[in-house]
Amino acid sequence: VLPEFREGVRVGELRFAPGPIFAQIVLADEINRASPKTQSALLEAMAEGGVTVDGERHPLPEPFFVVATQNPFEHHGTYPLPESQLDRFQRRLELGYPGRDDELSVLRGDRVADVSAVSAVLSVEEVRGLQRASRRVKFEDAVLSYLLDIVAATRDRDDIAVGVSTRGALAHRAASQARALLDGRDYCIPEDVRDTAPTVLAHRLILDTGNASPAHTQWLIEEILESTPVPL
Repeated sequence: VLPEFREGVRVGELRFAPGPIFAQIVLADEINRASPKTQSALLEAMAEGGVTVDGERHPLPEPFFVVATQNPFEHHGTYPLPESQLDRFQRRLELGYPGRDDELSVLRGDRVADVSAVSAVLSVEEVRGLQRASRRVKFEDAVLSYLLDIVAATRDRDDIAVGVSTRGALAHRAASQARALLDGRDYCIPEDVRDTAPTVLAHRLILDTGNASPAHTQWLIEEILESTPVPL
């Protein structure tokens, strides 16, 4: 994953080898099995859009996305992600088991992906354009206050040791703007905030109790949503 300087053909010559992290989409499979050194490099890349090798900084391509997987039930040989790295991921999605019909299709062998037929659905410039358009989606103060009320509620509970950070609040705002854009609007409504809250906020919570399972943290966010007044 990490870049490095490799010895060249001539004696004493070093050339820069970028490594897999120099891509626009990086898939980190079972990220909790990565070494702390690799996790630290990913954190720098996600936080700063670049990596440092031997004191020399190298920018990453734009846009830059990290998509990671982890098995929440596997503990042996894993390195739990630190709070600072969890906070860099905008969302956490729980896949769970496939539906019965889908699983039956898998068992039959009906759906074997043909990776040779995969084609791009968006160009890089189109993705950048969508990112710019998303940032222009407007937030009325009442809706923004609703978002902040939800975030503040995570910081004011006895069963939550550490609530959502300001970075988490910014991620929630960005996710709400993206949802509004996908719905064809140039302004956010309370439903954008509410619908994105569980996947954007739950993984950022650090609990006082031992039950920090994804299902429990998501339930806490749902409970906060139920008790937070929605602006009219």
